[in-house]
Amino acid sequence: MAHQLLKGKKGIIFGALDERSIAWKTAIRAVEEGAEIVLTNAPIALRMGKINELAKLCNDAPVIPADATSVADLENLLQKSMEHFGGKMDFILHSIGMSPNVRKAIPYTDTNYDNFLKTLDISALSLHKVLQSSMKLDALKEWSSVVALTYIAAQRTFPGYNDMAEAKALMESIARSFGYHYGFAKKVRVNTISQSPTITTAGSGVSGFDAFFTYADKMSPLGNATAEQCADYCLTLFSDYTKMVTMQNLFHDGGFSNTGVSQSIIEEMEKAAQANG
Repeated sequence: MAHQLLKGKKGIIFGALDERSIAWKTAIRAVEEGAEIVLTNAPIALRMGKINELAKLCNDAPVIPADATSVADLENLLQKSMEHFGGKMDFILHSIGMSPNVRKAIPYTDTNYDNFLKTLDISALSLHKVLQSSMKLDALKEWSSVVALTYIAAQRTFPGYNDMAEAKALMESIARSFGYHYGFAKKVRVNTISQSPTITTAGSGVSGFDAFFTYADKMSPLGNATAEQCADYCLTLFSDYTKMVTMQNLFHDGGFSNTGVSQSIIEEMEKAAQANG
């Protein structure tokens, strides 16, 4: 049910690839709640994905290509978006992450450092570039909201997550640091959402994802949060109901982040021990 939570608000959604993407779900829900949006992704992702289909579902939203590692591309995106909207914007979703080391199945202990630098640039520094470009061009209204998607591997070790763990940790730090400066300068708030493991094109590429997805679901008192539920959470942070929330890493994971072990996991381990005994 739509409540027009974002009526009159305008923003940019980065990173929608296909219907499994959290960014895709967020774009649809934002429009349902009254927002106007611009969609963007890297040129190669636009060719590979289905973003033009999404644009049609979102009242023919403009699709503006932008490599999030390129300041020139980002400034062009922001300027064209403001021209389209006829003024400044109210929100941005940063849903960007890619690791060449993960894609090439290079083990963490054998990290290719050129790949590692690309991971950091695409998955973390891109947030700094988005924020810096937005501030430079004064693209966001006061009390606007920037949300970036992250994962608990920034705080805890998950072997298959590889160098993306460092990227997410850096991105969360950027959100805090830039959130401080942007808050004092323009009352813009910056937060990250640490989402449950989610069945997306990017998430499914992590080694051992299926097993961990099941494990996290059994560990979490409420189960894993879905992409649709994450989209709804993003909308609350875009809305005026969270105007005083900034510089936070907000766990949206069914309680996983605060659970030591669940009874379900204990029982499975006991069964396995009996079977092997």
